[in-house]
Amino acid sequence: QVQLVESGGGLAQPGGSLRLSCAASGSISRIDAMGWYRQAPGKQRELVATIISGFSTNYADSVKGRFTISRDVAKNTVYLQMNSLKPEDTAVYFCNVHGQTAFGGRFGSWGQGTQVTVSS
Repeated sequence: QVQLVESGGGLAQPGGSLRLSCAASGSISRIDAMGWYRQAPGKQRELVATIISGFSTNYADSVKGRFTISRDVAKNTVYLQMNSLKPEDTAVYFCNVHGQTAFGGRFGSWGQGTQVTVSS
């Protein structure tokens, strides 16, 4: 099946930057959408950013202007560049990919999650 591997999380100071990566592998025929979600303590998982075919992007209001989502088609990888980080950005970040397998079926896969902590 399709697997996602995340990396890039860690500790950053307020105002700092981090770059998350999520690489998809497996029997992938086509990727239709890739996105990032996050879940903070005591809160439900929320959508952070998405990128779809044609490289159209959408962002949550809370991160707009600070975060940038991008995609490397050849590597089946999605990135999240996070700038001007705030303590409120502290959460576990999960990538999500939707598409079609080499066998014709659709898939939706989650990454394992990577911790982002913003603190002084």
